[in-house]
Amino acid sequence: MKKIAILPTLLTLGNGVCGFAAIAYASKIGPHSPGGEIDHYFVVSACLILAAMIFDVLDGYAARLSKTASEFGGQLDSLCDAISFGAAPAFVLLRLGMDWHQPLLQQAVALIAALYVVCAVLRLARFNMENTFPSSSGMGGDKGGGGHKRFKGLPSPAAAGCVVSLAILRATPGSGISAETMTSLVRVWAPLGTLIAALLMVSRVSYPHITKQILRGRRSFSVLVQVVLALFLVALVPSLACFLIFWGYALSGLLRHVLYRTLRSKASLTEWEPH
Repeated sequence: MKKIAILPTLLTLGNGVCGFAAIAYASKIGPHSPGGEIDHYFVVSACLILAAMIFDVLDGYAARLSKTASEFGGQLDSLCDAISFGAAPAFVLLRLGMDWHQPLLQQAVALIAALYVVCAVLRLARFNMENTFPSSSGMGGDKGGGGHKRFKGLPSPAAAGCVVSLAILRATPGSGISAETMTSLVRVWAPLGTLIAALLMVSRVSYPHITKQILRGRRSFSVLVQVVLALFLVALVPSLACFLIFWGYALSGLLRHVLYRTLRSKASLTEWEPH
């Protein structure tokens, strides 16, 4: 067996450990747990998944700097991603689903959670199949030397961010919004939003490679503006920042795809119109 790069591997394993810890903390949430305790565990679980995203970015960055990207690193990254961005967000959704008191609705949430895991695993497997040299980098297993700047399908970390942002909103509704109102909104959007995120992962919708745009090469002015706006949101509305950033990324790709297909369809019809 070839030598293994220690630092990138440890960072990748940190990703998986954070995902496991997020599941462990979310499992402490029960139907009879005090409200403050539930909010605490939701926030901790969400923060651990966000920490897994940081490890997912750093391991690829370390592999590129040390020129130790390998197929082993790519496969290990996908396994850890399946835990942190597949199983962990789905388990958080199950805990969010406890707000539905009807057994039938809870079963529906459980089915959506299972579908989310399936789509996350399929998305990671498809990425590895379509990239001959998988290694590590954030957003879905790209650590290798691939030069692609866009993804096909919503990256699994972004999909996980969409789910955990709802847990953060439920636990920390922010000023001006009552906890009861936010809980009701999350109760409705959590299963529907997770279903949308799951389907976007296995779609062919194109998404930009954000971490590569920020960490590699020269940055364009538009990228700088996006980073500044993201930091502004975090400072201004921290409880809403994750929701706005992750869902903005997910839905903007879908909107761009729909507009492109619509304009392309109109252009094709115009070409075939008799003159």
